[in-house]
Amino acid sequence: MDRAKQLFSNMRGPVFGWIVTGIIIAATGFAPQEWAARMFRLFPALETEWLSGVDLRLALVALGTAIVVCSVMLQQRALRRLAPAGGGGAVTTTDKQSAALADGEAPVPVDRAAPGSEPPSLLRDNPSIAVLPFQNMSGDPEQEYFSDGITEDIITDLSKISGLFVIARNSTFVYKGKAFSVSNVCRELGVRFAVEGSVRKAGNRVRITAQLIDGTHGAHLWAERYDRDLTDIFEVQDEVTRRIVDALKVKLTPGEEAHLAETPTNSFEAHDLFIRGRELLRGTTRNRETFDRAVALLTRAIELDPNYAEPYAGLALAHNLDFQNHWTGAPDALDVGAHFATLAIEKGPSCPYSHFIAAVTATWTRNLDRAKQEAETALALSPNYAPAYGTRGLVELYSGNPLAGIPFIERAMRLDPAFTHQYIHFLGSAYLVAGKYEEAAASFRERIRLVPDTDLSRALLASTLGHLGDIDEAQRILSELKQVNPRYSFAEHLSRLPFSNPADADRIKDGLAKAGLPT
Repeated sequence: MDRAKQLFSNMRGPVFGWIVTGIIIAATGFAPQEWAARMFRLFPALETEWLSGVDLRLALVALGTAIVVCSVMLQQRALRRLAPAGGGGAVTTTDKQSAALADGEAPVPVDRAAPGSEPPSLLRDNPSIAVLPFQNMSGDPEQEYFSDGITEDIITDLSKISGLFVIARNSTFVYKGKAFSVSNVCRELGVRFAVEGSVRKAGNRVRITAQLIDGTHGAHLWAERYDRDLTDIFEVQDEVTRRIVDALKVKLTPGEEAHLAETPTNSFEAHDLFIRGRELLRGTTRNRETFDRAVALLTRAIELDPNYAEPYAGLALAHNLDFQNHWTGAPDALDVGAHFATLAIEKGPSCPYSHFIAAVTATWTRNLDRAKQEAETALALSPNYAPAYGTRGLVELYSGNPLAGIPFIERAMRLDPAFTHQYIHFLGSAYLVAGKYEEAAASFRERIRLVPDTDLSRALLASTLGHLGDIDEAQRILSELKQVNPRYSFAEHLSRLPFSNPADADRIKDGLAKAGLPT
């Protein structure tokens, strides 16, 4: 694009003046001999014999057409050569691959046939994109879940495309309801392009507008409006995804073509219930009441379409959260979650969400081999799936290979910069278990800065400081921990972390003992 601008800059002199003059004369009907007179005033050195027999009107029109065609070709060439802008970064890096990730590069396609045990290397020429929350134009705040659901579904579809670098939903939704400049958002998220849109739902009809914007200079590359029945919602989402892919000149693999063409359910009502339940499970307020409501919605979705995979995955997640938060006190919450995770994969073997939830469930049931397999399958189906990268890194941590998990965690941070605070805690845990105490302390301190009321990060920082011999600082951190959560029990928390090697858990306890803290 810069080369095109330079070309135009070089042409601004006599050439453009000549073209404009020709257009004015043509519009006013001046005779051909008067064209020649104008030419002689601009270029006195020309001889009349050289112009004899030349149709100057035709020549000028041809020249103008050639310049326009040249401009379009240069813009298209520049668009094909676009690379993701830098931005977002990890706290630390462990090798050249991780350093490249922190600089904002995009991932190469994941080998769908045989996902490897290491994160794929990086490419510089994948277009990078963020889908911003579509505005709810329905005039009813109760419809926010619907516009949010459409946004997330488009992010999910784009994330399946290995030729794109797609920012996660967590990070784009921090801009929901806020005034922002698309250029600033792209710079903050480290991407080149952004998608904006709006949703208006009325009765059984929906109007969706969407536009693709180049964040470098704010140019609109594509825009469209869709007026459809609600039953056509999947077709609209698929069309939006494909128009974005076409505009960015991304080539789909045969597998990606097939996955994008899949329709998760033929029941719009079942899908509507699922996105309502999903929204409750990720809301800022999660408790026994929201758990019960989400379970009811997801159960009803399955009743409407027993073959719809995602509600089963939603139920698996709900019971995992129940295990973590003790909402119902059910002793078999994890077993119930594992049951629904298995059903989700049976119903939707090509659904990344199902495999991701299965990986999370297997992690907490301490089946780390299965957790690794399911996380890799999720990433093979969706190469931009940030939570799956984070889970893949945790599996390495709990399996006794903490340093092997760091590149996966750093990739998740790049894809989901707004969730960096959680991934930094994972990094600190990996460094602590690996015996890299200085790096661990730096990570936990950053986590505490970002989340001042964290309890577990403080406990692990105290353990790290114990290993470093900084007893006074460890005591100060413990005092903060008691203020943050007077009822906190490190022993209870540690007992739930699924370390396969008891020595890794012992390292954490030993650090606390060295600091003179109760374990």
